[in-house]
Amino acid sequence: MKRRSQTAAERAKEEPKKPKEPKGAVTVAQLSSDVIWKLASQYWAPDTKADHLPYSAKVIERIYSEEIGSGSPGQAARRINMLEFSQYLEQYLWPHYQRDTATHAHLMSIVMMANEKFRERVEVWTVFEQLPDQYPAFFRHVLESCLPAEGAKQAKSSLRERTALLMFLNHCFNSMEIELCREQAKRLVSLSMWHCLQPKRREQELRDVPEWRKYWKRLLKKEKDTKPEVQWERHFMQNLIIDFLNILERIPAKGDVSPSVVHYCERFLEFIIDLEALLPTRRFFNTVLDDCHLIVRALLSPLVRREEGKLFGQLLDMLKFYTRFEINDVTGNSLTDHDMTQLHYKKITSLQRAVFAKFPSLRVFALSNVATVDNRESLEKHFGGLDADGLRQIATFLNLVPEEVLAPLDWHRLDEQFLRELLITRHERRCSQLDALNEMPLYPTEQIIWDENVVPSEYYNGDNCLALPKLNLQFLTLHDYLLRNFNLFRLESTYQIRQDIEDAVSRMLPWQSEDGDVVFGGWARMALPIASFAVVEVAKPRLGEKKPSRVRADVGVTLSVRREIKEEWENLRKHDVCFLITVKPTQPYGTKYNHREPFIPQVGLVSVRGCEVEGLLDANGRVMEDGPEPRAKLPGEQRCYRVWLDSNQYRLDMDDLQEGADDVYESFNILMRRKPKENNFKAVLETIRHLMNTECVVPPWLHDILLGYGDPGAAHYSNMPNQERSLEFNDTFLNCKHVEASFPGYELKWDVPEEQRVPPYRLVFEDVPVAAESDEEKSEDMDEKKVELTKSIQVQSYKFEGRGPYPSDKPKQNSIPFTPTQIEAIRAGMQPGLTLVVGPPGTGKTDVAVQIISNIYHNHPNQRTLIVTHSNQALNQLFEKIMALDIDERHLLRLGHGEEALETEKDYSRHGRVNYVLAKRIDLLSQVQRLQEAIGVNGDNAYTCETAGYFYLYNVMARWEKFQSQISAHRNEEDMTKLSSLFETEFPFGKFFADAPQPLFKGSNYDELMETAESNFRYISDIFTELEEFRAFELLRSGLDRSKYLLVKEAKIIAMTCTHAALKRKELVNLGFRYDNILMEESAQILEIETFIPLLLQNPLDGLNRLKRWIMIGDHHQLPPVIKNMAFQKYSNMEQSLFTRLVRLGVPTVDLDGQGRARASICSLYKWRYKKLDNLQHIFERDEYKKANTGFAHDFQLINVDDFKGVGESEPNPYFYQNLAEAEYVVAVYMYMRLLGYPASQISILTTYNGQKHLIRDVINARCGNNPLIGWPHKITTVDKYQGQQNDYILISLVRTKAVGHLRDVRRLVVAMSRARLGLYVFGRVSLFKNCLELQQTFKLLTQRPLELGLVPDESYPTARLASAPVAKKDVKTIPNMSVMAEFVYERYMAKMEELKGTLPSEEELLAMRNQLPQEDEDNDAEEATEEPPEKRAAKEDKVAQKKAPEAFKPTPIQNEINVDEADMDQREQKQEESAPEETKEPVPAEES
Repeated sequence: MKRRSQTAAERAKEEPKKPKEPKGAVTVAQLSSDVIWKLASQYWAPDTKADHLPYSAKVIERIYSEEIGSGSPGQAARRINMLEFSQYLEQYLWPHYQRDTATHAHLMSIVMMANEKFRERVEVWTVFEQLPDQYPAFFRHVLESCLPAEGAKQAKSSLRERTALLMFLNHCFNSMEIELCREQAKRLVSLSMWHCLQPKRREQELRDVPEWRKYWKRLLKKEKDTKPEVQWERHFMQNLIIDFLNILERIPAKGDVSPSVVHYCERFLEFIIDLEALLPTRRFFNTVLDDCHLIVRALLSPLVRREEGKLFGQLLDMLKFYTRFEINDVTGNSLTDHDMTQLHYKKITSLQRAVFAKFPSLRVFALSNVATVDNRESLEKHFGGLDADGLRQIATFLNLVPEEVLAPLDWHRLDEQFLRELLITRHERRCSQLDALNEMPLYPTEQIIWDENVVPSEYYNGDNCLALPKLNLQFLTLHDYLLRNFNLFRLESTYQIRQDIEDAVSRMLPWQSEDGDVVFGGWARMALPIASFAVVEVAKPRLGEKKPSRVRADVGVTLSVRREIKEEWENLRKHDVCFLITVKPTQPYGTKYNHREPFIPQVGLVSVRGCEVEGLLDANGRVMEDGPEPRAKLPGEQRCYRVWLDSNQYRLDMDDLQEGADDVYESFNILMRRKPKENNFKAVLETIRHLMNTECVVPPWLHDILLGYGDPGAAHYSNMPNQERSLEFNDTFLNCKHVEASFPGYELKWDVPEEQRVPPYRLVFEDVPVAAESDEEKSEDMDEKKVELTKSIQVQSYKFEGRGPYPSDKPKQNSIPFTPTQIEAIRAGMQPGLTLVVGPPGTGKTDVAVQIISNIYHNHPNQRTLIVTHSNQALNQLFEKIMALDIDERHLLRLGHGEEALETEKDYSRHGRVNYVLAKRIDLLSQVQRLQEAIGVNGDNAYTCETAGYFYLYNVMARWEKFQSQISAHRNEEDMTKLSSLFETEFPFGKFFADAPQPLFKGSNYDELMETAESNFRYISDIFTELEEFRAFELLRSGLDRSKYLLVKEAKIIAMTCTHAALKRKELVNLGFRYDNILMEESAQILEIETFIPLLLQNPLDGLNRLKRWIMIGDHHQLPPVIKNMAFQKYSNMEQSLFTRLVRLGVPTVDLDGQGRARASICSLYKWRYKKLDNLQHIFERDEYKKANTGFAHDFQLINVDDFKGVGESEPNPYFYQNLAEAEYVVAVYMYMRLLGYPASQISILTTYNGQKHLIRDVINARCGNNPLIGWPHKITTVDKYQGQQNDYILISLVRTKAVGHLRDVRRLVVAMSRARLGLYVFGRVSLFKNCLELQQTFKLLTQRPLELGLVPDESYPTARLASAPVAKKDVKTIPNMSVMAEFVYERYMAKMEELKGTLPSEEELLAMRNQLPQEDEDNDAEEATEEPPEKRAAKEDKVAQKKAPEAFKPTPIQNEINVDEADMDQREQKQEESAPEETKEPVPAEES
């Protein structure tokens, strides 16, 4: 089969070969032959510890001078990478660091290694925590190396070294959750740093904030005799800024500039931005930064105007944004636009007062209103005439500069240009951040899409900083939180759009024709040439806005394409996003497109604009609306789409047109669409923008935690003021022994003797204070209660109220014996507050989630719970388990498009639930009719829900009350026979229950009989309660109104994906959607913003959010959300989920600690990553775990795979890694398992790279895919895609043979090792992976077993051999390599075929069977007509026999490259799967992007 993944084969052949390794990658061959490797073996490698030479500082000096400090940056990066991989930092540098003896080379080596670890995103601080006492001295050493020594003009560190030191400092400030860092870093940015402010400026600031003055006085008293080192520390940040300004201002306006200088300046601004973007670091530092006037001096520097300074300028804009951010630095409260305006007015009026006092010539400025003088033009006009002395007087009056430039303030600038810019920049009107956001176009344009500083290319290596926001631990305000997420989400979408545009346009091959027009030499599935384009409407702006309220255009295209592609274009729905592209190519006919060359010059791309589809126009020029009826077919191939253009973008384009730019709306020549699943970015961005324009009301108990401040445990249920003392656990506990085992730290007090302790149970926690009725009681009894509280639980048995006499009326019961930690998670989830549950693989996260939902449903029947997951698959798994519990299905609702994958005949979508309610209503009314007949009432009482309600009130209730009063007279009757018959005769509804199990009344006393009567009446009462709920569906006539009512009123448990919540927020809020609790599954896989949006799917009630509980269940030790662009993933930390951030902040978690998925031996491969993870008892008791894996000597094994024909990993396309030897080996083992009798559905093949996934599919297709004896495995996919799934037997290909690659991320390793239940077989290059520090815990266990595959070939599935029983050596066949395995499998296959031949019937038996078949008459003409000549038939039979004969084994050459459309291949494969027999077809997963 040809490869479908690489569509540029022909072009790639003619392209120059790229370097084999990305920058910084290290191969095993290089390590083993390199001088570094030899030194490592001699001095620090863990595996040669016994032979190590004594420590020598000269080794560090030599390595630093020869390997790290010399050569080009690229070469040094490779050497640093190699040293870091050899554990140089852990084993040699840090253990031998002493401040007194450490050289500069030693310090820099540690810093470089630490930075490399941060770049690789692996654990860093655990290394330093091994010797925490050395860290303060080391940190001080770093600080001293950042600056020149006193009196020295040059620092002892080079600029490249200072850049590395600065990066390390930044990492420290961004790791404030680590105590080691926090203790050192916070001293640099505390109030004491105000010692370096100008005295008058400091006095002004202390006057403005009296609170700081108190602290300042206290500080002065405490530190009368300040040590010089403390004084130096206080001035460190200011000195660092001054030093930076000196370097920056020495850069010439023209001529050469060293890249290391530019790089240092960029990294410095990044450092300052990161300090400004965190409240604890900016609180005092922002004033110092303002006093240094860094922004003004940087704006005036020559670098901003140089070509090399583009990124510097973008970073400077970001810094300017954060220094003026809308926050009160003292309180941390967000400032409104009104507050910011007041602060601006205060500054301007101070300036006017200064001018009024000093300069009579500027009296006009002093007396003007603020609005006329606060723009740049006006300020330049007024201050343009002043000289340096005049400007200095004003600046001095405002305490911006000192009166005299004397030490230590001699670094201030007082020249005219600087002072004028300072006054103007400080006092010009600022644009509101919200206004700027609302005027921003949501669709990216060509300027942003191909700007490498903003949207970097895919292969970001981490060497440079970028003009991007970062997601770290803390945020300034909710506005800041949303804004950063908005920008990153927008840019990540832009990156995906860029990929789509480049793919579609390059396929269309735009060339320049002879007359200068555009011709297209190719075609693309997702793009078409535009035949006509016209803007048809530009509506007037709304009041107070500048942009048009609506801009519409018509786009004409010709659909001369295949039928299925034509249908895709015609099925574009309302609100689908498309892109209008202009290309003006300069390349002549026949020029081949080169993927490795820059894209824009090759295709001549000029402009890109987004648009939103309104609809397809019919023959009359009207938009064809989507409705229940199928659309009318349009004749011909010409189609015209009505689209909405972005009003903000249109206004900007028209403004540019006024200034002489080209009209982009006259030149579009390509219309591009995108896959619907990837095309929801605009709706999500609109949702975030809408959130920023409304007052985000987050529950007060969550606000500070979301921003990363305050007590991390403040929202834990134990700290919540409304913690519930008594909880009904429903069916959570199986028996009283289960209760006792679930609370090991508590004393249990039972209210009944042991024989009566039957579930369900109500638990009263006596360590929870009784809720006080008033504040006075609270304050009076607080101390008393603290003393009285004991760690004990009152356990009370209670009975479920009977629901009727039918067996189906019995509630469904939980059968899972929850562990103590699972019970704690369930308890926490039932309590108000924030609950974080960390669930390692196989620990029953979903079961815990479902039990929490069920318990909340029964404890709080009036509350509504929202369930949110990352994927439809997880949502469906959760929903299927919810359906198995005691929850009325009328209260369940599933929103979104994944509902159809639910494995149930019932439809839980909005439409399905409405139909269910209508059908249930008819069913209940028929029961009312039956009841009416049973009690002998005439009339049409079962006509509607309303008439049924009256019938219940006047007839049913009357009879029930009469029965109660009559029967109560016989309460003391002792004759049970008489009492039972009395109940039978007097009970008014006995005839209605004639079809129930008889006798209706069973019991040994009056109370039991009365309970049965009440249960039966409850059954009737429930009918009318449900009908009362369904009354609204009679009044609402349209399906849409009914579905809205269902969502807003009827449903109690509503499930959706996070994407659906983000897309539909506005619609849900407008409907008046309400909920009280949120449960999130897969929380660690959901983007930060997609986790936040579900908190705000409802409008606040009286200014408060009604959310009471937020339960997040996830595992931050497994893979994070998928971010396609490496720069956003690594630099901006966009892959960090909110769940992971809360864990980093120290929010209390419940860590589930009992796994019941994998064998204990397999679990040991990953359980080291968790605090505590044990095996549940059934892992040791069930047969499937006791039995060995048929045909294998071990239940898990790492199999070493050597090069095949001298080739290990290959890279046919950049970063598209493949390994043919591993692919063939994995497939051979799979075939061996199938020949032994393993079901294909129990085997999955995983790999760590997309390229290998496609290669394995190709090998399967060539070897056995179409063979009914073997067929396809259950799944062939990547480890990342398989997260959340499991199978009995997993075969994993690690692919890489030169560098470890992204398996170095321990989270990926944990996912890979934890997918298997019974058998795990890993294929890879052992020598590469076993030396990787991060993977060592797992690979130590793997390498304890033989590295050659051990088989027990004489077994058949399932085996009787026990896993604990040793296998005799003579029974084990050792496979040395892939070729031997392939040959062995071939022989097994041939033997199997011979065996099958022996079971087939002989020719005589077949003939006898044929003769027994029913025959038509012999003179049947039709049979004669189809009779073939004997020669022809014989030839046909020979051909069939040849086909059936087994062929000699030969390796099929696997084609790695094709030249067909990828989507086309997807369809072909799908058709092949559909036509394949059910037992052999493989559900091929959707191809990853």
